[in-house]
Amino acid sequence: MKNLVILGAGTAGTMVANKMARRLPRDWRITILDPDAQHLYQPGLLFLPFGIYDESKLFRPRARTLSRRVQWNTEAVASVDTQAREVAGVNGTKTPYDLLVVATGASLRREETEGLADESIHDFYTFDGARKLRDALANFLGGRLLVNVVENPIKCPVAPLEFLFLADDFFRRKGIRKDVELVYATPLDGPFTKPVCSKVLKYIFDERDIRVETEFNAGRVDATKGVLESWDDRTIDYDLLVSVPIHQGAPFLAASGIAGTSTFVPTERHTLRVKDQERIFALGDVTDLPVSKAGSVAHFQAEVLTENLMRTIDGRELDAGFDGHANCFIETGNRKAILIDFNYETEPLPGKYPLPVIGPMSLLRESTINHFGKLAFRWIYWNALLPGRHLPVSNRMSMKGKESPWPPQRTQDATSN
Repeated sequence: MKNLVILGAGTAGTMVANKMARRLPRDWRITILDPDAQHLYQPGLLFLPFGIYDESKLFRPRARTLSRRVQWNTEAVASVDTQAREVAGVNGTKTPYDLLVVATGASLRREETEGLADESIHDFYTFDGARKLRDALANFLGGRLLVNVVENPIKCPVAPLEFLFLADDFFRRKGIRKDVELVYATPLDGPFTKPVCSKVLKYIFDERDIRVETEFNAGRVDATKGVLESWDDRTIDYDLLVSVPIHQGAPFLAASGIAGTSTFVPTERHTLRVKDQERIFALGDVTDLPVSKAGSVAHFQAEVLTENLMRTIDGRELDAGFDGHANCFIETGNRKAILIDFNYETEPLPGKYPLPVIGPMSLLRESTINHFGKLAFRWIYWNALLPGRHLPVSNRMSMKGKESPWPPQRTQDATSN
């Protein structure tokens, strides 16, 4: 019996496990390691603070999300021995592998920033954080609400922008928007890393009277005084701080020699094989690739990675099929959203999606149908994406329907959004 072992049963790991359950011959065993009993629908965390989602709808039992062919090991991973091709669990269990997939995601590291672990500081990237923030917003009657990204890369890089747009709408509906100042402090030189998209988003920020503090590299927080301070001694006072802490991968990855000091896994850009590792692949938030750490990216990566697992088994050349494709909806409030679609080479452009002219969704423009598209994604997530079913969306980005600028706009390889 041969063994495919997958580390992490989040979005990326679950998709790969379920896809491979359909493709692998019966002389292969599929094992996935993850200690959490529940699968969390992470996109819903953005809506939870505003009372838009019922928190009970964010979870499903882990066992219900996995194919019956997949063996689920609830033991957390302690280390990986790449020479012996063996995964060690925290309780001493040893799981051999012939092929290994790393999909352990990224987690928040509040302790990496001085003062950020204070209980008065909020986040919406965790379930507990989003739930506490819901109570804080309900009791917030005025003052400065500061949203801050400490350092990139982060999971879903547009989420902080969406939070601000939803906060603007939330306070308007409560009739207290004039009493609330919204401020966004980012280490970037604009709301987004891609110029055309950043210009569109900056226009919406200005229209909604949301101030943007650019190139703000947060160094410490004084929660007692309500002050966020940058490394170059700039300060921003706040009454309520919602921060996106530093993200890192699982510590055991660096200790096992798979990842570097940032604990993100060095991954080949197009094949998704881990660099210098013939039988290890990675996808999702744990990679060091210059793409968004978002669910759509994990979906497009899973298509290529599962193909390359089969090619590795057959001794064939790997498919260099991942082009950095990402698309996502950006909620802008008032039941509207923007849709962006881009890859390694081409930044988000205006146009229609998925069909030219017809759409029905607009790229880089606010529309109601984009908003309902985002809400509909939850059903797609549970019933098609996570089970690993085929979706009629190519993993490669298409220029059809896009309005190409002249001269052509190219993204920078060094970006991590």
